[in-house]
Amino acid sequence: METPNAPNPEAAAPPSTSADVNRRLGMLLEQIAQGNQAAFAEFYQLTSRRVFGMARRVLIDTELSEDTTQEVFLQVWQNASKFNPEAGSPLAWLMTISHRRAVDKVRSSQSSTDREAKYGASSQEVDHDSVSDEVGNRLEAEAVVRCLETLTDTQQESVRLAYYGGLTYREVAEKLNAAVPTIKSRIRDGLIRLKTCLGVS
Repeated sequence: METPNAPNPEAAAPPSTSADVNRRLGMLLEQIAQGNQAAFAEFYQLTSRRVFGMARRVLIDTELSEDTTQEVFLQVWQNASKFNPEAGSPLAWLMTISHRRAVDKVRSSQSSTDREAKYGASSQEVDHDSVSDEVGNRLEAEAVVRCLETLTDTQQESVRLAYYGGLTYREVAEKLNAAVPTIKSRIRDGLIRLKTCLGVS
């Protein structure tokens, strides 16, 4: 499939009115339900920009938005027969799928970040032969979690992705849709605040 945010000069000219668009999309969905690939290609050309736009508004990140767009159209291909014209227009049905997919992607991404942060803060190597070491490690982990909460939201996210997520500055920058120097500055300032909070010279 083509990238939805790239111009496609060969795309079919869109019908003139909203009613025309939905009438055409409804016909295409009927054909897609029967496995018609040409109908699917036209459906994609007529709607991919809208789907990508919806995903982009929710996710911000371009790469995630493109992935979500592809997932939406895979769902259309697999579930075209489930479209019920009495429940709403084809476009409304498609945009509902798009919004749900984008929101699910946000939740999945946030859940993964939270798990990594929780694991990173709590999984300290413990010498099981030494009770004092175990207690010390637990207290240290708790102190790190407590001090992380003193950072700004952007600093927390950057530090967690870099140190608990194992991402490079460039990967963190891409994930957060920010410039590399900005990310370096956030992480540096965040680490300075962490050191101060933890009493590390």
